[in-house]
Amino acid sequence: MVRDLIALDDSSKVWLYQADKAFSDEDVLAIRKRLFEFLNNWTSHNRDLLTYGNVFHRRFLGIFVDESQAGASGCSIDKSVHFLESLGAQFNTDFFRRDLFTYIQNDQIQEIEFSRMKSAYANNEINDETLFFDHLVKDKKSFLNSWLVPLKDSWHKRFI
Repeated sequence: MVRDLIALDDSSKVWLYQADKAFSDEDVLAIRKRLFEFLNNWTSHNRDLLTYGNVFHRRFLGIFVDESQAGASGCSIDKSVHFLESLGAQFNTDFFRRDLFTYIQNDQIQEIEFSRMKSAYANNEINDETLFFDHLVKDKKSFLNSWLVPLKDSWHKRFI
């Protein structure tokens, strides 16, 4: 069952997936439709999951599960991964590129491969205050408070 994000507990699990491109407004609407259909039918051991999902900044897909009623199991998580693979195929994008980091610069979302981090930092293309998206946040509270953090406070810093 899809709820509003505000209705989910702060400890709700979150999975964030980054597309390797920005989506058009039309694609965002189509992705949201498929996402809501998936979430409305997503179960774990035949129990409905309390969920929320959305596309953020036209390129990030977030799935939230409030485990106070039922927790996401291995099988249900596998279903979500298969859903993302199907969505990626439909929209010609890869949601599983772990070598691509995103940050904000001049109010625009930029991307950088981790192999370029050291040279980008040395050339001052990015610096300690550059805001990076941390897709490793684990719960709703962390998502709301720490999804976007300065490089100096992020795990991304280990690549410079």
